Amino acid sequence: QVQLVESGGGLVQAGGSLRLSCAASGIIFSIYPMRWYRQAPGKQRVLVAAITSGGSTNYADSVKGRFTISRDNAKNTVYLQMNSLKPEDTAVYYCNAVRSPLDYWGKGTLVTVSS
Repeated sequence: QVQLVESGGGLVQAGGSLRLSCAASGIIFSIYPMRWYRQAPGKQRVLVAAITSGGSTNYADSVKGRFTISRDNAKNTVYLQMNSLKPEDTAVYYCNAVRSPLDYWGKGTLVTVSS
């Protein structure tokens, strides 16, 4: 059974930092590209950051220079380091593992940034 479990969300003041983790089980983690998405209240889910199996990364323009995605294949875990947080970063953050046609999602972790 595949599981993606996010953790690390919480309440933080604007300008602060959080590190999200997503622990994967039931998949050969090292071969999966991994992604972080977020969904703000009343809005669609959007891609925030992605990392390939080889470690190449991509970011949404809104988080470039502030967020860093990384992975530890020995721990089957992907991370999202979030710095200089803004109120508009408030959302539920979801971990995604996709290797077509397989597509797995975690249940999300809530990040709230207060002004």
